[in-house]
Amino acid sequence: MTSAPLPRILRRRGEPEYPTFLELFFDLVYIFLLSRLSASLGESLTVRNAAQTAVLLLAAWWVWVLTAWLTDLFNPRLPIIQATVLLVMLGTLLMAIATPYAFGRYGWLFVAAYFGIHLVRDAVLIPGTRVNRPIQARSIRVFFWFGITVTPWVAGVFVDETARLVLWSLAVAVDLGSARFGWPTPGLGRTELASQIFTGVHLSERHRAIFIVALGELILSTGTGLAGSGFTAGQVTASAVAFVSAVLLFQLYFQRVQRILAPPSVTTVERVRSGTSTSYTHLVMVAGVVLVSTGTSMVIARPSGHTPVDVMVAILGGPVLFLFGSVLFDAVVTARILWSRVLAIVLLAVVLLCALVAPSTFRLPPLTVLVVANLVLLLTLAGEGLAARRRRAEVTAPAR
Repeated sequence: MTSAPLPRILRRRGEPEYPTFLELFFDLVYIFLLSRLSASLGESLTVRNAAQTAVLLLAAWWVWVLTAWLTDLFNPRLPIIQATVLLVMLGTLLMAIATPYAFGRYGWLFVAAYFGIHLVRDAVLIPGTRVNRPIQARSIRVFFWFGITVTPWVAGVFVDETARLVLWSLAVAVDLGSARFGWPTPGLGRTELASQIFTGVHLSERHRAIFIVALGELILSTGTGLAGSGFTAGQVTASAVAFVSAVLLFQLYFQRVQRILAPPSVTTVERVRSGTSTSYTHLVMVAGVVLVSTGTSMVIARPSGHTPVDVMVAILGGPVLFLFGSVLFDAVVTARILWSRVLAIVLLAVVLLCALVAPSTFRLPPLTVLVVANLVLLLTLAGEGLAARRRRAEVTAPAR
């Protein structure tokens, strides 16, 4: 993959593949961005607002993914790459500032920051790789597809909210979809994503880091909600249960990651080939944590009384989305279905369905709904732990 004319800009074989401090510093801006998304969604739990939040999250996620891929392929210790990452971080901060008003008066700021990020990155990478055509072609392909989506992104700034949602949904779908197929470009072909464009360890660590950031936002919203409350018994209890939600999500994610990535059967090649797919599955899990944050914030604000349908959807939908993303991740890495989490999804869906079909019978207060969601997560975690210990016992048991 590397060539003699480019000994510095590319990440060399054998170099440490773990994220640098700069990459972890870059991730910090996403705590702010995710908190803005969560708060905006909590202000209006409508289908329209959920769709708008999803579009903004997809755009922000795409910036993070391309930055992770940037430092995966190119040397993150090189000053020009470090400067690029810092400029991308600044642009992401501007996107976060514009997020609550992106479908209003600050749509232009969101789009300007989004494309400013991509222009800065490509302005560095395309000239910097000119002596190595195969590497340069990758950056040109990405730039070509952003040239296509710039039209709906910019056009959306000048229309009303409904038309803006349609145009931006199309644009972000093309942004992510074109990558899935290797950015096919006239005259340049497409990038083979199963090639050595990715290193397994580095991207795996980057995905873990961004999930920790999402949990950090959940902790932040929990603390902020309690600090701004009246410290009633119900609100303090709700905050404690919300904290338990964060702990359960943490355990469900990292215990499973350790089990499926630790065995030698999961080779580096397999991790490389699933690089793009694991990014998409982590997007689903992070979206689930953002929705959990929205739900827990609403529970802390109002832990008692009847739970409206939209609030119940947020409380139960967050864990469902997280579990669904973890099932997809497991399927990508191991080619197997994690049935314990499928069962948990079904249980949460049944609770939600019962509340929708018979609201007079299932008049549960928000805090109770949150406790039910946590119980399902706890049972799933305990069941998987017992199953793992049983398998280890069977492996280590002496043959009779």
